[in-house]
Amino acid sequence: MQLGMIGLGRMGANMVRRLMRGGHACVVYDLNADNVKSLEKEGAGASTSLKDLAGKLERPRTVWMMVPAGAPTEKTVSALGECLEEGDVLIDGGNTFYRDDVRRAKALRARGIHYVDVGTSGGIWGIDRGYCMMIGGSREAVSRIDPLLKTLAPGIGSIERTPGRERKGGTAEQGYLHCGPVGSGHFVKMVHNGIEYGIMQAYAEGFDILHDAASEDVPEDLRYTLDMADVAEVWRRGSVVGSWLLDLTAMALLESEDLSDYSGFVQDSGEGRWTIMTAVERAVPVAVLSAALYTRFRSREKSAFSEKVLSAMRHKFGGHIERPAGG
Repeated sequence: MQLGMIGLGRMGANMVRRLMRGGHACVVYDLNADNVKSLEKEGAGASTSLKDLAGKLERPRTVWMMVPAGAPTEKTVSALGECLEEGDVLIDGGNTFYRDDVRRAKALRARGIHYVDVGTSGGIWGIDRGYCMMIGGSREAVSRIDPLLKTLAPGIGSIERTPGRERKGGTAEQGYLHCGPVGSGHFVKMVHNGIEYGIMQAYAEGFDILHDAASEDVPEDLRYTLDMADVAEVWRRGSVVGSWLLDLTAMALLESEDLSDYSGFVQDSGEGRWTIMTAVERAVPVAVLSAALYTRFRSREKSAFSEKVLSAMRHKFGGHIERPAGG
């Protein structure tokens, strides 16, 4: 299948590579011409503008955006609305607020252009592990792009099947899910990221307690000097708190047990805030998720070891570079 990909950052470029490995043809565009040239050398078709990209795609076209949420995405959607035609499919795989999806889809629908939102998780590891995708859009449009989704998704792999799952069917255990109409994919991804904040915060606080166990403020007979990398490693083996985030934490602690390479300045990328806003609107109590978000705000003033753990996890799964210490 042919696809036009706009946005060749950490995830967009690797998604193109995974698709080309799977036999799909990709035409690419990015504001950074060097990113385009790099993928052109690997077999992708190059384009110099959105109009040029649209002109190099067979009709009906399929275009996927991996562009930062907010103004960059808004500008790109508006420009593509002038380049695409009836029957084309426009996919937003970035971290867009779901209400913006609904608004944009209505505007494009008037021109006969299908809009699909795909909440995409996988970070810098997705090229090999595959990408977990939560999808919103019409059944017609989502069915058409299924070959792309199937290639990008991780598949069942070595994960043990949920007992009875074979009776339910569907694509969820393949790593991608058509959640419902436009906006539903990014809605599910928004909550996914809110939960991610909470899980990461729990690990960070736990390791902060372990780190503090050696403090001189603790009575000597209750003082423990613990090997954090070893604790993380043993928890990976059969513990109920095992997870991929713990795997990444174990990697970071093995590289630097005091995490001196991390400032502890922890950004939030938007979805955590949107999750809390939505919970407030609907009167749903989310004490853990709220606290996790507020901790990220606090980290920008004074960072503790727990925030360094958060920084390390974000860097490991998504390649996020935090502000250097003292910066």
